[in-house]
Amino acid sequence: MKKVTVLGAGLVAGPLVKYLLDYDEIRLTVADIEEEKARQLIKDHPRGRAVKIDLQDRKSLKELISGSEVVVSLVPYTFHPYVADLCLEIGCNLVTASYVSPEMKALDHLAREKDLIFLNEVGLDPGIDHMEAKRLINSAESQGGKVVSFISYCGGLPAPEANDNPFGYKFSWSPRGVLLAGRNEARYLKDGQEVVIPAEELFSHYQQVEISGLGVFEGYPNRNSIIYKEIYKIPQVKTMFRGTLRYPGWCLKMKKIGELGLLDINEREWKSRTYADFIRELLKIAPEEPLIEKVAAKLQLSPDSEVIKSFDWLGLFSDRRLPANRISPLDLLASLMVEKLKYKEGERDLSVLYHEIIVEYRNGKKEKIISSLIDFGIPYGPTSMSRLVGLPAAIATRLILEGRIKLRGVLIPTYPEIYEPILEELKTLGVSFREEKNFI
Repeated sequence: MKKVTVLGAGLVAGPLVKYLLDYDEIRLTVADIEEEKARQLIKDHPRGRAVKIDLQDRKSLKELISGSEVVVSLVPYTFHPYVADLCLEIGCNLVTASYVSPEMKALDHLAREKDLIFLNEVGLDPGIDHMEAKRLINSAESQGGKVVSFISYCGGLPAPEANDNPFGYKFSWSPRGVLLAGRNEARYLKDGQEVVIPAEELFSHYQQVEISGLGVFEGYPNRNSIIYKEIYKIPQVKTMFRGTLRYPGWCLKMKKIGELGLLDINEREWKSRTYADFIRELLKIAPEEPLIEKVAAKLQLSPDSEVIKSFDWLGLFSDRRLPANRISPLDLLASLMVEKLKYKEGERDLSVLYHEIIVEYRNGKKEKIISSLIDFGIPYGPTSMSRLVGLPAAIATRLILEGRIKLRGVLIPTYPEIYEPILEELKTLGVSFREEKNFI
């Protein structure tokens, strides 16, 4: 019997825990700061154990994961290097669904020395996006082609029937991460030229992206796409772009939110007690002046525009009390969004992953290949996001336990021995890509 420890029993843990408990050779421990959350996932399974753990208690955490062959870390990404350090001490492998941080990358040589696998970025985005990208690229290269353009988009959204609010978006967890992403500049390659988009212009630079079977979305650039030339080993690529998908209207609303200063992360002491007064204080609008008209004028919009109506619907002009008096504008916005933009019971979410590559062959012909994944959550069951993050990490864990991954060190799933079996098994679990090819 092989011991696996899962740290974190949050929103993406359910499908991972179920998959691992269905594997007869595993004795599974699920640990969380809230033991009841872990207990709900284990459900009295004879090979499962739920434990309360405080990650800050290094001694208890070390005791907990001792003897594990694999630790799956689903806690906030800032804790991963700390967990990895303990895995080095104990001599156990690590799986995460988060991006490799510089601190994690620095542990590569130590993991290799200890004959360990620290496999990261094995969720949806990052994760399945890398796997399908490398599958497409390797397939093209095996036929004598070279990839000259790579465009990719990913989005986690409400399903069309649940898209019933002015923002076209819903949160299963804190909106803070999504809002913080709106503060980042973006870099990508277009026709051989580097394009840099300052953070304040991010939401002005969106494209219309048509997804077959779903319709038109807005796609805007992620942080730094250029590094993926090296990660995907396509140095010859002329266009390299990775972006995020949203329903139409999102980008203009987020642009105007930024113009109001609502993405500011600096905490301040506010004299205001309500959101309406906070907006007045933030924008220096006098009490006797009409609030909505003044905000609209600042944003160069009509007071009855869809953007202003959406801000009103959210509660920015309301008498709702502020959650705290010393707080950042971004956190005040997040506090409203987490209440108003949430899933109702039984609603489905939607995950969309879209890759478009252009391959140039030796005979001069060019081929456009589109690979798209559309996946819906299960009403009253697991969300799509939890399945598409949890299942790849769970499959990767099983591959490590079975000794099927021979690579060592700090890894991401861009190697055939990792991504091929994961993508194959995902197909059997109903997660598969639709591919279209056309010579251009």
